[in-house]
Amino acid sequence: MAVETHVLDDDCEALSGWGRTAPTLARVRRPRGQVEAVEAVLGCGPRGAVARGLGRAYGDAAQNAGGTVLDMTGLDRILALDTTAGLVVCEAGVSLHRLMEALLPLGWFVPVTPGTRYVTVGGAIAADIHGRNHHGSGSFGRHVTALELLTADGGIRTVRPGTPLFDATTGGLGLTGVILSATLRLLPVETSLMRVDTERVPDLDALMARLAADDHAYRYSAARIDLLARGAATGRSVLTRGDHAPYDALPRHHRARRAPLAFRPVRLPAPPPYVPGGLLGRASVGLFNELWYRTAPRAATGRLQSLPAFFHPLDGVPHWNRIHGREGFLQYRFVVPYGQEETLRRIVRRIADRGCPSFLAVLKRFGAADPGWLSFPLPGWTLALDLPTGLPGLGRFLDALDEEVAGTGGRVHLAEDSRVRPETLAAMYPRLDEFRALRATLDPRSVLTSDLARRLRL
Repeated sequence: MAVETHVLDDDCEALSGWGRTAPTLARVRRPRGQVEAVEAVLGCGPRGAVARGLGRAYGDAAQNAGGTVLDMTGLDRILALDTTAGLVVCEAGVSLHRLMEALLPLGWFVPVTPGTRYVTVGGAIAADIHGRNHHGSGSFGRHVTALELLTADGGIRTVRPGTPLFDATTGGLGLTGVILSATLRLLPVETSLMRVDTERVPDLDALMARLAADDHAYRYSAARIDLLARGAATGRSVLTRGDHAPYDALPRHHRARRAPLAFRPVRLPAPPPYVPGGLLGRASVGLFNELWYRTAPRAATGRLQSLPAFFHPLDGVPHWNRIHGREGFLQYRFVVPYGQEETLRRIVRRIADRGCPSFLAVLKRFGAADPGWLSFPLPGWTLALDLPTGLPGLGRFLDALDEEVAGTGGRVHLAEDSRVRPETLAAMYPRLDEFRALRATLDPRSVLTSDLARRLRL
């Protein structure tokens, strides 16, 4: 795929999202503190600037062709911790991994985590990330009690929940300002283990019934779906649900009794830099899905599992995104409201009939909508799937799914997008005009911008 080029200095770099699609060139600045961040924004030039964390957004939200990208990972200090109130103040470049390392030994855990812990706090707020606990805990922004925001004029504002600027910033993809630091409300835990229930579910209807009936009994819940299964097995899945294990639940001679809050992630060898055609064709994904389903327990309750294995299994494989081959992959994540179950069934059947080789497909239920104007979650069913970009006719196929999703009042996830059409966006995000108006007032010259912002005319 061609790299968009502009007249740049010698210090430009090629950047892409985690899906490795649509790379573009930009000047990368790496501020080490607030003063340098202010200087970078004020001196960014006519193509503007956008903040970037660890690069785990799948699409082009943290790219800025021909302009400036602020690598915020240098602002990585934990500034204060109140273990009585369960609050932490940290800079925006601190990763969730770093927070877990620092906070778990003290009996605290991050309130929301996505499928990777290699996300910065600033990125988590800008994308308003969600996890397996959205049905009970909402998205990341609900647990932010304050944040410091560097705006386009070089000013630094303290922004609090309940204000328009806060609601535009959580989920606002870095377009209202550069997040410098945040105060987060934490979750108390007694161990670094999870108590997990797992079961095989034969089809999509049975899966939705189980989730609807029992999700309230679990803090975390998600199902991995075989999207190549067809006929009576359409939507068959492995459903995994759990909660943090209390100390009293540990068996008498379990090693974790000696160090119940130890955090021991496992790292496996990285895949090769380039795999011709990728490792995940239809045949290999079909075989993997069959093995995944058949080797999962029919029903198992109360099994103990480490935090990394439960939340972040792919984090153990560095650069796992290479397995899709040189052309990369798209993550397509959408949500349809409750009451639109037939639409979900129809989409799953269409994906299965087309034979889309999605290595990772996950279905979850969302709870109440979050206040962020561009936040993704709304009450309903959300499905995420990875698709190699080289699939014939993939763009037309996903455009048609966009129309179907938007027609139900649903939406796609902008932080993972690199191809949705701007004319579809307004139907998906009804507060889009409010976001554009606030941004025009706050930043009339569009100093803070990105490839995604230009593509979707945000």
